[in-house]
Amino acid sequence: QVQLVESGGGLVQPGGSLRLSCAASINIFWLNAMGWYRQAPGNQRELVASISDGGSNYADSVKGRFTISRDNAKNMVYLQMNSLKPEDTAVYYCNVINTKGSPVASWGQGTQVTVSS
Repeated sequence: QVQLVESGGGLVQPGGSLRLSCAASINIFWLNAMGWYRQAPGNQRELVASISDGGSNYADSVKGRFTISRDNAKNMVYLQMNSLKPEDTAVYYCNVINTKGSPVASWGQGTQVTVSS
């Protein structure tokens, strides 16, 4: 069973940057895609970025501002967030994505990102 721990969130002003980190308890990146999701109060949890052998994909709302990356040797996946907007405010989660495109690991606690002046 994979354990996922997110970190790096915080309070940032509009236009600022944050780098989120996701640590996995075992090496799962070699065979699996990884994704970053976010959920704001009253909203559904949405996939914002994913990375696989086929490359990276982004939701239209974050394209050009966010970059997902991974370090397989360290069992880490990252989300670099630039030019942050208030609408990016949410709890951010990472997860393992199976071949059918669905998250399969247990959700971690997530990390809160708040964009406000």
